[in-house]
Amino acid sequence: MKVAALIPAAGSGTRLGLGPKALVKVGGRTLLARSAAALAPHVAEVLVALPPGEELPADIPARAVVGRATRQASVLALLRATDADTVLIHDAARPFLPPGVIQALLAAVQTTGAATAALPVADTLVRAAHPRAAAQHWGTLTPREGLWAVQTPQAFRRLALLAAHEAALSDGYAATDDAGLLARLGQAVALVPGDARLFKVTTPGDLALAQALAPVWDAQIWNAEGV
Repeated sequence: MKVAALIPAAGSGTRLGLGPKALVKVGGRTLLARSAAALAPHVAEVLVALPPGEELPADIPARAVVGRATRQASVLALLRATDADTVLIHDAARPFLPPGVIQALLAAVQTTGAATAALPVADTLVRAAHPRAAAQHWGTLTPREGLWAVQTPQAFRRLALLAAHEAALSDGYAATDDAGLLARLGQAVALVPGDARLFKVTTPGDLALAQALAPVWDAQIWNAEGV
């Protein structure tokens, strides 16, 4: 079984405001470099979709393709650029990826065909009374039992995911992640326990948290590798 890791990293990072988000540095390494390094030992190849005009830094063990205007379109381009049997789709903006999560996903996809890292929701959830109003107020309480927050990586049989992407393109349908495209067609998607450290760097606050975590994370990785 050939496995490829696909990283859509063509986003502009407007909410962070520091240029292409995947190339923002945390602890001296870009978010993309950290994500690619975490995935590389578990796959035959890593493919990255970059913004037009960007080149892949020399320290990243990957092959680049030109990204598209949306994440969904970039993933489709990545799927078409590999012949792997199984793919791991991962957001570069989630740089702290434990190897155990990758291994669990690869085990799950062999039986289910589709799996995603996710965490049970721990917070109280409430829907705003008037979602479009300038000032927000408590509306309806939403029970959190059975709710999971979806992360990446997500693992799939490539041909099944490719078919789901092409169907979505034909129908003009957009989803926030790849598992949603398969679930739309009735495919079961296994929920594999993720990790709280797999948060997504989206805002300046997330970046500050990542900068604080990076030295601790790196020390753990070095110790695990005997460095």
